[in-house]
Amino acid sequence: MRRAFLAITGLAASTTALVVFKGSTSATPVAQNLPTAQPVNPAGPGTDPSAAPDAPGADPAGVAPTSSASAGPSTSPKPGKTTARPSATKTKAPSAPRTTTKAPQSTTRRVTGAGFDAKDGSENYGYVQVQIVVSGNRIVEAVALSLPTGGESDIHSGDVSNRYDGTGGEVVQKQSANLNTVSGATETSDAYKQSLRSAIEQAF
Repeated sequence: MRRAFLAITGLAASTTALVVFKGSTSATPVAQNLPTAQPVNPAGPGTDPSAAPDAPGADPAGVAPTSSASAGPSTSPKPGKTTARPSATKTKAPSAPRTTTKAPQSTTRRVTGAGFDAKDGSENYGYVQVQIVVSGNRIVEAVALSLPTGGESDIHSGDVSNRYDGTGGEVVQKQSANLNTVSGATETSDAYKQSLRSAIEQAF
Protein backbone atom coordinates (compact mmCIF):
# COMPACT_ATOMS: atom_id res chain seq x y z
CA MET A 1 0.00 0.00 0.00
CA ARG A 2 2.75 2.39 0.87
CA ARG A 3 4.61 1.52 -2.22
CA ALA A 4 1.57 2.10 -4.35
CA PHE A 5 1.16 5.55 -2.78
CA LEU A 6 4.78 6.43 -3.41
CA ALA A 7 4.52 5.23 -6.97
CA ILE A 8 1.48 7.40 -7.64
CA THR A 9 3.14 10.40 -6.05
CA GLY A 10 6.29 9.94 -8.09
CA LEU A 11 4.27 9.61 -11.27
CA ALA A 12 2.40 12.81 -10.58
CA ALA A 13 5.60 14.69 -9.88
CA SER A 14 7.19 13.37 -13.06
CA THR A 15 4.20 14.42 -15.10
CA THR A 16 4.22 17.90 -13.61
CA ALA A 17 7.91 18.36 -14.25
CA LEU A 18 7.50 17.19 -17.85
CA VAL A 19 4.68 19.67 -18.47
CA VAL A 20 6.63 22.57 -16.98
CA PHE A 21 9.72 21.74 -19.01
CA LYS A 22 7.77 21.60 -22.25
CA GLY A 23 6.03 24.89 -21.54
CA SER A 24 9.26 26.68 -20.86
CA THR A 25 10.87 25.23 -23.98
CA SER A 26 8.03 26.29 -26.29
CA ALA A 27 7.81 29.76 -24.76
CA THR A 28 11.45 30.64 -25.33
CA PRO A 29 11.31 31.02 -29.15
CA VAL A 30 8.14 33.03 -28.89
CA ALA A 31 9.80 35.43 -26.53
CA GLN A 32 12.74 35.73 -28.89
CA ASN A 33 10.53 36.67 -31.82
CA LEU A 34 8.62 39.39 -29.99
CA PRO A 35 9.75 43.00 -30.66
CA THR A 36 11.50 44.83 -27.92
CA ALA A 37 8.96 46.34 -25.64
CA GLN A 38 8.90 50.14 -25.89
CA PRO A 39 8.31 52.20 -22.79
CA VAL A 40 4.84 53.51 -22.54
CA ASN A 41 4.68 57.29 -23.22
CA PRO A 42 2.11 58.72 -20.82
CA ALA A 43 1.90 61.96 -22.83
CA GLY A 44 0.75 60.12 -25.93
CA PRO A 45 2.41 59.17 -29.22
CA GLY A 46 4.87 61.58 -30.84
CA THR A 47 5.88 63.20 -27.55
CA ASP A 48 9.31 63.08 -26.04
CA PRO A 49 9.05 60.81 -22.99
CA SER A 50 11.66 62.94 -21.25
CA ALA A 51 9.19 65.80 -21.36
CA ALA A 52 6.65 63.83 -19.40
CA PRO A 53 5.46 65.50 -16.23
CA ASP A 54 7.18 62.81 -14.10
CA ALA A 55 10.53 63.20 -15.89
CA PRO A 56 13.09 65.16 -13.91
CA GLY A 57 13.58 68.73 -15.19
CA ALA A 58 10.42 68.58 -17.31
CA ASP A 59 7.92 71.45 -17.41
CA PRO A 60 4.78 70.43 -15.47
CA ALA A 61 2.66 71.82 -18.32
CA GLY A 62 4.33 69.51 -20.79
CA VAL A 63 6.28 72.27 -22.53
CA ALA A 64 9.98 71.72 -22.99
CA PRO A 65 12.03 74.27 -21.02
CA THR A 66 13.67 76.93 -23.12
CA SER A 67 17.33 77.45 -22.48
CA SER A 68 18.58 80.99 -21.92
CA ALA A 69 21.14 80.50 -24.70
CA SER A 70 18.49 79.86 -27.35
CA ALA A 71 16.33 82.74 -26.19
CA GLY A 72 18.80 85.28 -27.62
CA PRO A 73 20.07 88.43 -25.98
CA SER A 74 18.06 89.95 -23.23
CA THR A 75 15.41 92.35 -24.53
CA SER A 76 14.98 94.21 -21.28
CA PRO A 77 14.88 97.96 -22.01
CA LYS A 78 18.01 99.89 -21.23
CA PRO A 79 17.57 102.37 -18.47
CA GLY A 80 17.04 105.80 -19.98
CA LYS A 81 19.47 108.54 -19.27
CA THR A 82 18.36 110.67 -16.41
CA THR A 83 19.03 114.32 -17.01
CA ALA A 84 19.25 116.28 -13.85
CA ARG A 85 16.99 119.27 -13.97
CA PRO A 86 18.81 122.49 -13.31
CA SER A 87 17.78 124.02 -10.07
CA ALA A 88 15.58 127.04 -10.46
CA THR A 89 17.57 130.23 -10.16
CA LYS A 90 15.91 132.89 -8.15
CA THR A 91 15.86 136.04 -10.18
CA LYS A 92 15.46 139.23 -8.31
CA ALA A 93 12.85 141.51 -9.73
CA PRO A 94 14.47 144.58 -11.25
CA SER A 95 14.25 147.42 -8.84
CA ALA A 96 12.33 150.41 -9.97
CA PRO A 97 14.57 153.21 -11.19
CA ARG A 98 15.13 155.85 -8.63
CA THR A 99 13.35 158.99 -9.47
CA THR A 100 14.43 162.24 -7.99
CA THR A 101 11.44 164.42 -7.55
CA LYS A 102 12.43 168.00 -7.94
CA ALA A 103 10.13 170.80 -7.14
CA PRO A 104 8.78 172.11 -10.44
CA GLN A 105 10.42 175.32 -11.35
CA SER A 106 8.07 178.21 -11.18
CA THR A 107 7.25 179.65 -14.56
CA THR A 108 6.31 182.89 -12.91
CA ARG A 109 9.15 185.41 -12.78
CA ARG A 110 9.60 189.09 -12.01
CA VAL A 111 11.49 191.30 -14.44
CA THR A 112 12.52 194.86 -13.59
CA GLY A 113 13.00 197.39 -16.35
CA ALA A 114 15.53 200.21 -16.47
CA GLY A 115 14.72 203.49 -14.67
CA PHE A 116 13.98 206.82 -16.45
CA ASP A 117 13.52 210.41 -15.35
CA ALA A 118 10.14 212.02 -15.86
CA LYS A 119 11.15 215.49 -17.10
CA ASP A 120 9.93 218.32 -19.28
CA GLY A 121 12.84 220.09 -20.87
CA SER A 122 15.06 221.20 -18.05
CA GLU A 123 12.50 220.42 -15.35
CA ASN A 124 12.81 216.93 -13.79
CA TYR A 125 9.79 215.62 -11.89
CA GLY A 126 11.32 212.43 -10.60
CA TYR A 127 12.54 208.93 -11.25
CA VAL A 128 10.31 206.16 -12.73
CA GLN A 129 10.97 202.39 -12.72
CA VAL A 130 8.56 199.55 -13.52
CA GLN A 131 8.55 195.82 -12.70
CA ILE A 132 6.40 193.22 -14.43
CA VAL A 133 5.37 189.71 -13.37
CA VAL A 134 5.52 187.21 -16.21
CA SER A 135 3.94 183.71 -16.28
CA GLY A 136 4.98 181.73 -19.31
CA ASN A 137 4.82 184.19 -22.16
CA ARG A 138 2.24 186.44 -20.63
CA ILE A 139 2.39 189.51 -18.38
CA VAL A 140 0.13 188.90 -15.39
CA GLU A 141 0.94 191.96 -13.31
CA ALA A 142 2.71 195.35 -13.48
CA VAL A 143 4.06 197.36 -10.54
CA ALA A 144 5.65 200.86 -10.48
CA LEU A 145 8.60 200.55 -8.12
CA SER A 146 9.36 204.27 -8.30
CA LEU A 147 7.27 207.34 -9.31
CA PRO A 148 7.75 211.15 -8.88
CA THR A 149 6.63 212.53 -5.54
CA GLY A 150 5.96 215.94 -3.99
CA GLY A 151 3.44 218.60 -4.78
CA GLU A 152 1.31 217.96 -7.82
CA SER A 153 3.60 215.01 -8.75
CA ASP A 154 1.91 212.89 -6.12
CA ILE A 155 -1.43 213.40 -7.84
CA HIS A 156 -0.08 212.64 -11.31
CA SER A 157 1.85 209.55 -10.11
CA GLY A 158 -1.32 208.24 -8.47
CA ASP A 159 -3.23 208.59 -11.73
CA VAL A 160 -0.52 206.76 -13.65
CA SER A 161 -0.34 203.91 -11.11
CA ASN A 162 -4.10 203.49 -11.07
CA ARG A 163 -4.20 203.28 -14.87
CA TYR A 164 -1.22 201.00 -15.55
CA ASP A 165 -0.44 198.90 -12.44
CA GLY A 166 -2.02 195.75 -11.04
CA THR A 167 -3.35 192.47 -12.44
CA GLY A 168 -6.17 194.21 -14.28
CA GLY A 169 -4.40 197.37 -15.41
CA GLU A 170 -3.76 198.52 -18.92
CA VAL A 171 -0.35 196.82 -19.05
CA VAL A 172 -1.92 193.37 -18.52
CA GLN A 173 -4.78 194.17 -20.86
CA LYS A 174 -2.58 195.26 -23.76
CA GLN A 175 0.41 192.98 -23.06
CA SER A 176 2.69 195.72 -24.45
CA ALA A 177 4.14 199.16 -23.79
CA ASN A 178 1.70 200.86 -26.17
CA LEU A 179 -0.25 202.48 -23.37
CA ASN A 180 -2.55 205.49 -23.47
CA THR A 181 -1.07 208.61 -21.94
CA VAL A 182 -2.64 209.70 -18.66
CA SER A 183 -4.03 213.26 -19.01
CA GLY A 184 -2.07 215.82 -16.97
CA ALA A 185 0.81 213.34 -16.38
CA THR A 186 2.44 213.20 -19.78
CA GLU A 187 6.07 213.16 -18.58
CA THR A 188 5.37 210.51 -15.91
CA SER A 189 3.40 208.40 -18.42
CA ASP A 190 6.26 208.55 -20.96
CA ALA A 191 8.88 207.53 -18.37
CA TYR A 192 6.61 204.66 -17.25
CA LYS A 193 6.30 203.41 -20.88
CA GLN A 194 10.09 203.50 -21.37
CA SER A 195 10.80 201.46 -18.22
CA LEU A 196 8.00 199.02 -19.12
CA ARG A 197 9.45 198.53 -22.62
CA SER A 198 12.85 197.74 -21.07
CA ALA A 199 11.33 195.07 -18.82
CA ILE A 200 9.40 193.44 -21.67
CA GLU A 201 12.57 193.24 -23.78
CA GLN A 202 14.34 191.41 -20.94
CA ALA A 203 11.46 189.03 -20.32
CA PHE A 204 10.79 188.05 -23.93
